Amino acid sequence: MKNRGMRQRLGFAWEGIAAAWRNERSFRIQTIFALALPVALLLLRVSAVWWALCLIIALLVLAAELFNTALESLIDHLHPEIHPAIGTAKDCAAGAVLLLSAGAVIVGVIVVLVALGVLS
Repeated sequence: MKNRGMRQRLGFAWEGIAAAWRNERSFRIQTIFALALPVALLLLRVSAVWWALCLIIALLVLAAELFNTALESLIDHLHPEIHPAIGTAKDCAAGAVLLLSAGAVIVGVIVVLVALGVLS
């Protein structure tokens, strides 16, 4: 991909996102939540700082899921047989997505509590 034009590189990136959308149920669910996020933030009338934090963490979750999908695809292609080390690598990648997702839920709960005046 080195020395390719920006348009072509963006095309490759969008193809990766599209492949994850087609093949990964988790990515589709997380994308739907990320797309619903601006509506929720508008309804809650939160500050720009909360908008930034929520959007960044939502995009981090999606990026982690893309890395997880890429790693799993590569591992499955290069090492299709079952092996404990391969399982560990895939589990660690999934664990990273889980941790970021948990962080996103925690931030979401805090945003709602702040918007409702329970936290300040």
